[in-house]
Amino acid sequence: MSRWRPPRPKSSPYITAAGYRVLESELKQLWERRKHVTAALSAAAAEGDRSENAEYIYRKKELREIDRRIHYLQKRLPALTVVSEKPGNQKQVFFGAWVTLETMTGEEITYRIVGADEIDTSGGLISLDSPLAGALLKKQLDDEVVFRQGAQENKYYIVAIRY
Repeated sequence: MSRWRPPRPKSSPYITAAGYRVLESELKQLWERRKHVTAALSAAAAEGDRSENAEYIYRKKELREIDRRIHYLQKRLPALTVVSEKPGNQKQVFFGAWVTLETMTGEEITYRIVGADEIDTSGGLISLDSPLAGALLKKQLDDEVVFRQGAQENKYYIVAIRY
């Protein structure tokens, strides 16, 4: 059996203005952190035998992870499209909308549809590329949304939409 896996589909290039600012500040922080890690790596390398130097090995790994993330952000940020305007029809669900859903048991859940780079399920931020967001897009107030999660089928009613 082969280890080859097909590449993941590209995520949507949209992001909110707040999400873009978060990624920019992360990039700046990574460059600052990289300076400190590089200095610590140089100090560890100066100690001598690098093959058994745990500090040197740890700092090399840390620097590699920082460089990987910096490379990703430098490549991703110019490719993103910042969506800061509200849509013309605010009665429908589009990118950036806060959507309150009511489950069949009467429980209310609120989600915001955001770009793939700013998802946070604990904060209610779901990706535009997610199946739930796909089911919600272009729906209106009081519409029923049927969402399949594996073998289970969930029904929601849209209670509120705000931008």
